Amino acid sequence: MNSQNTYTRGVLLCLLATVSWGAMFPLMDSTLQHIDPFTFTVMRYTIAGAMFLVFLRLREGREGLRLKGERIGLAWLFGTAGFAGFQFLVFFGQDLIGERGALNASIMMATMPMMGFLVNWVLKKVVPPKFSLVFIAMSFVGTILVVSDGDIGSLIASPKTAGADALLLFAALCWVVYTSGASYFPTWSPIKYTAITTVLGLASAAVITAVILAAGGVPVPTAGAVGSILPQLAYMSVIAGFVGVLGWNFGNRYLGPLNGVLFMDVVPITAFVISALTGVVPAGMQIVGASLTAAALVLNNLYLRRAAAKAAAAPAPAPVVASGSGSGTASGSGSAAPAPVASGSRS
Repeated sequence: MNSQNTYTRGVLLCLLATVSWGAMFPLMDSTLQHIDPFTFTVMRYTIAGAMFLVFLRLREGREGLRLKGERIGLAWLFGTAGFAGFQFLVFFGQDLIGERGALNASIMMATMPMMGFLVNWVLKKVVPPKFSLVFIAMSFVGTILVVSDGDIGSLIASPKTAGADALLLFAALCWVVYTSGASYFPTWSPIKYTAITTVLGLASAAVITAVILAAGGVPVPTAGAVGSILPQLAYMSVIAGFVGVLGWNFGNRYLGPLNGVLFMDVVPITAFVISALTGVVPAGMQIVGASLTAAALVLNNLYLRRAAAKAAAAPAPAPVVASGSGSGTASGSGSAAPAPVASGSRS
């Protein structure tokens, strides 16, 4: 495939994914008026999970469905983080915040690449570059401006809202952990990792939801309530859940994670535009905070590119000449300079 065509295809796929994800937050505002986020998540990923399994079977055959000898417990843990932890907490937090919940939830998506550095630091002992730490701090300052409308004292004065924003931040962390989990299954394709973890995470989500419903934590949805959110369910399952995730996986394959991660800025932009069209206009400081978070992501990307280019341009070490033999032949294996380590994470 022509390199220009590959790049264009990658851009279009990443745009498709992030626009679909940005639209789901305003859409959930109307959905949460009829059904709780827990039952909705189970319904959504029952549909999306079935579609992933069918797609995996078509692409990889029976071999793609075989799990003998695999670390199923670890896959279940990552799937639970992604499809119970993230999905439950992000929409529950959005519901608690109310009118501006979609804006707050969407900006958390743009913090995920920066949070990926912190997760790699903890899980794999990969220390982020020093300037990346500055950009991580910059990203979180922008997030605080968004959730507080520029009034940081309100986070203390309104503990309920602050608690809901903390749930959103923890939800974002759950998705970063889920995304990082793919590296523990190097022989699995992105499709297989997505399909298997979706099904395993769905099992956890179903059990948790059953307990919440049985305990009376949320009311059991009526048939009328379920019928009223079928259009939203179709969009969230098929477009944001299935098409969006596949578009992101393949788009990042064409562009590389360093390019693909920049498209996470499209998520809050899409949510802000749709919310504004429906009458929920972002406050001035929310726009400033979102811009600060976006700038941190872009600047960190440019910094990593420059560091990678500098490492690639560094001369290889000179071969070591054996002494005492008088032959002038090189000793050692003639190994080249180490390749630069790519940083960053996908969400």
